[in-house]
Amino acid sequence: MGRSIEIYDTTLRDGTQAENFNLSVEDKIRITQALDKLGIDFIEGGWPGSNPVSAEYFAQMRKIKLNYAKLAAFGSTRHFKNAPEDDPNLQALLDAKPQAITIFGKSWDIHVTEALKIELADNLQIIKDTLAYLHPQVEHLIYDAEHFFDGYKNNEEYALATLVKAAEGGAETLVLCDTNGGTLPQEVGPIVQHVKKHIEDHGHRVKIGIHSHNDSESAVANALLALDCGADHVQGTINGFGERCGNANLTSIIPAIIFKMGLDCGVQRNIDQLYSTSRLVNELANLPHNRYQPYVGESAFAHKGGIHVSAVKRNPTTYEHIAPDKVGNIRRILISDQAGRSNILHKANLWGLKIAPNDPVLNAIISELKDLENKGFSFEGAEASFEILMRRAMGLQRNYFKFETFRVMNHKYRMDKPPLTEATIRLFVGGDEVHTAAMGDGPVNALDNAIRKALVRFYPCLEEMQLADYKVRVLTGEHGTEAKVRVLVESTDGHCSWSTVGVSVNIIEASWQALVDSINYKLMKEDNRK
Repeated sequence: MGRSIEIYDTTLRDGTQAENFNLSVEDKIRITQALDKLGIDFIEGGWPGSNPVSAEYFAQMRKIKLNYAKLAAFGSTRHFKNAPEDDPNLQALLDAKPQAITIFGKSWDIHVTEALKIELADNLQIIKDTLAYLHPQVEHLIYDAEHFFDGYKNNEEYALATLVKAAEGGAETLVLCDTNGGTLPQEVGPIVQHVKKHIEDHGHRVKIGIHSHNDSESAVANALLALDCGADHVQGTINGFGERCGNANLTSIIPAIIFKMGLDCGVQRNIDQLYSTSRLVNELANLPHNRYQPYVGESAFAHKGGIHVSAVKRNPTTYEHIAPDKVGNIRRILISDQAGRSNILHKANLWGLKIAPNDPVLNAIISELKDLENKGFSFEGAEASFEILMRRAMGLQRNYFKFETFRVMNHKYRMDKPPLTEATIRLFVGGDEVHTAAMGDGPVNALDNAIRKALVRFYPCLEEMQLADYKVRVLTGEHGTEAKVRVLVESTDGHCSWSTVGVSVNIIEASWQALVDSINYKLMKEDNRK
């Protein structure tokens, strides 16, 4: 086992600064739980003093137990005019009650004089006393040296002095940030090595970390070089989301640490969940997957005909740098019907479904899966729909109700009032016909209300179920309003949550598909409990 590396994820804070990347509090909690399950050491939840969403997130997280990861809150050094104990930003960090606090401070002399408009010595003082104030009140204290590489190149002596003050204040980790993303790989190694020696020469035994941005397309390379030169802590985001061109991509860094560099980290035990975690973040952010992304992209282990396919079938190492299942991905022979077989068997085992590798039902599932994927379905963020698909193919899925027809009406009766929305539905439960209607806040909510109103007298457990989240993605833009849409619905019954998917050129039809799967999944779960 090699040297152990701390993985620090900032998807929920730095990642959300990316253009078109938005997460609700519920999304952030779900991603936090996935990162905890993956084995991330620190999850940065946000800046509690900067916006109400971050404050609400930390309040909600106090009710949720993480099994491995430590929750980190992010904030700045105190305002020069405030004593640490009177600084609202620092109090907001403590009020969030995280296990770790990450403080960023200025390392570039130009930022001290131009942005903070204080003397260089004053900046050293606020770094030290901010950290010294927080140190006894938090389990882990991390210092992010903002613009460190630019500061080091402009005024080496001063940039190093800021790190020494942070160490004197009690920081256990000093993170060197390439905030503008302009540093190239060949510059990183000598600087990291000099920093380590300088801090040790001043008598401090602290971890050195790296936080790189991708403006020069070097973020991953810079992070790996820093680790190779002795850094023990790396920060980044899932799928590389972040401001401007993004942050260092943890889905590329983590496999490199484990499989290429022989280093250890907490994710090592669960690295096969990397692919599904990557997909989950994309789905919840309602952004398309980058199929060409290393390790976790759909095309990362795809082989298309000719010499490549022939060679890969005989020996996969001829055209693959690692086995795809190590990160939870799959090998895709684009002209073969074998793609996805191992994944399906893995899921079947996970859900207690017994399928032998030579069972004909496996081919039926693969065939249906391919057909649905060609139509635009994606099951990475909708595993409940996929489980229902498998159970139906195996003849294990009970028909709880038979759908006949539905209608949704929007009535815009005044321009200054929201429209009235009503859904009517007709279905059969056993031999009983049910014909009912319900109002709602929009067509999907009305349809959801009508379905459950029709079924609840037969299945009272549906009373405790509710729609938790709803996302729509346009799959093809070239057809304008005739484009297909994919609807992702998250439901909850107060005990657990599950996600389902629907696809259609009609947004109501796609929503109906996802809602029906959601109800069937809830009823199936109740049956399995009996």
